Amino acid sequence: MALVSVKNLSRVFDVSKPWLNRVLEREPKAFLTAVSEVDFEVEPQTTYALVGESGSGKSTIGRMLVGLLKPSGGNVDIDGVDLANETDAAKIDAIRSDIQMIFQDPYASLNPRWRVRDIIAEPVAARGGKTDGLAEKLLEQVGLSVKDAGKFPHEFSGGQRQRICIARALASEPRLIVCDEPTSALDVSVQSQVLNLMSDLKDNFGLTYVLITHDLTVVQHMADRIGVLYLGRLVEEGAPEDLFDAPKHPYTQMLLDAAPRMDGFGREATPPEGEIPDPINPPSGCAFHPRCPLAAEVCHKERPVMRRLGNTRVACHMAEE
Repeated sequence: MALVSVKNLSRVFDVSKPWLNRVLEREPKAFLTAVSEVDFEVEPQTTYALVGESGSGKSTIGRMLVGLLKPSGGNVDIDGVDLANETDAAKIDAIRSDIQMIFQDPYASLNPRWRVRDIIAEPVAARGGKTDGLAEKLLEQVGLSVKDAGKFPHEFSGGQRQRICIARALASEPRLIVCDEPTSALDVSVQSQVLNLMSDLKDNFGLTYVLITHDLTVVQHMADRIGVLYLGRLVEEGAPEDLFDAPKHPYTQMLLDAAPRMDGFGREATPPEGEIPDPINPPSGCAFHPRCPLAAEVCHKERPVMRRLGNTRVACHMAEE
């Protein structure tokens, strides 16, 4: 049974101007569809990666998974419990203790007025659990010193702060950790250290990760399954070896082509052109058709449905091409 089951998940934001401005300017309400009818499952003790450009809906999905945002439509089931619609308080409380999140910015996600000991113990203390020696134990497990428990966040580097965030996430002994761009704010030399640490902790604690990132080199080595998002829609899903060796969707191919690389003369190759469309007024049919080299008439008119093709799932009319 899947630990995480996402069915027909959607999220719409009201981005309208204030009421008086709309009346004076005679403008209607404006709505932004950040996530649209997304489906995927995450098996226990695996890593599922969500990749895509900025504005593709990755972080919005992550926040709905942990309950920070309520879906506008669809369901997020964590071990069979739908946090947004469940009415049994005991079930909700039990599931919430199984979920943690590691945020993108290690500088903004730690309280600067608290000592590290209190930051790490907070998830357990909030539930009335015992916290004696907990911070010191977890600091050692993430590669820091026991003496660091009495320090403040400003005394650490970015990589060390992210290790503290990981220790805090581990404090409540979760089964699922949602990682929202956990290394994007770190130096390249530190990123690999944090990723190796996360991989080791996954094996040691039997963790399940949902990894949100735009860095394909990260997901190639860490993910068991990859979901590719474009303008809030899942366009392709498969194992890393399938997506990297034989991508079925033109957008997946574009992401691979956009990775830094050199041409045959040692010059940096030209990245793909085009920008992600306005999510308030998205294109008709397939949202990717304005940038797609394979776009046909059907792509302008009909939104492709997700279908299985070989070992992957893809939403593209021209996938066989």
